[in-house]
Amino acid sequence: MHGLINRAIQSFVCATYGQSCWLRVTEAADLGFAEFEAMLVYDDDVTVRVMDALCADLNRPRAEILEDLGTYLVSHPNMEDLRRLLRFGGVTYVEFLHSLDDLSDRVRLAVSDLSLPELELREVNPMEYQLCCHPGLPGFSSVMVGVLRAMADDYGALAMLSHDGQEGEADVISIVLVESAFAEGRHFDLGRASYD
Repeated sequence: MHGLINRAIQSFVCATYGQSCWLRVTEAADLGFAEFEAMLVYDDDVTVRVMDALCADLNRPRAEILEDLGTYLVSHPNMEDLRRLLRFGGVTYVEFLHSLDDLSDRVRLAVSDLSLPELELREVNPMEYQLCCHPGLPGFSSVMVGVLRAMADDYGALAMLSHDGQEGEADVISIVLVESAFAEGRHFDLGRASYD
């Protein structure tokens, strides 16, 4: 597993549940260290042990924790760069949804050795979509539900999201756009602010 993914889990746990929770998790997972290096690659078993220990420590299901991780990746100030990468997908939430087909390619442009599962968006009608998350990263569809929910808030859209089971090997997420301009979205500029 790429270190950026493990580092994101670490950052999420520390920001949400505190450093003491993270230290309990790393000890229970028997890592022998407490800090992940973002540019290293770790054995997949390391991430599995961390997630198992986190679920046990919080007494929460893995899917719920991963959805919260997805929300954190978009909404927390520590993750502004990822939010910017996602917001380049379009001016509206619908444009963002249509940009998800090439998300894994955009991520590879930023980090060449980070491979995300392929995503495929299907438009059922102008207000309803299905996102197919192909295999490749355990729990990725749960993380994407959190990302999609947080991005809807970011754009000011009101959307209902749910897992719709599987289609072949792909997890299917249902997205119902209730209102595209429900609230004022978070401020976003294409160019970064300059500091003099």
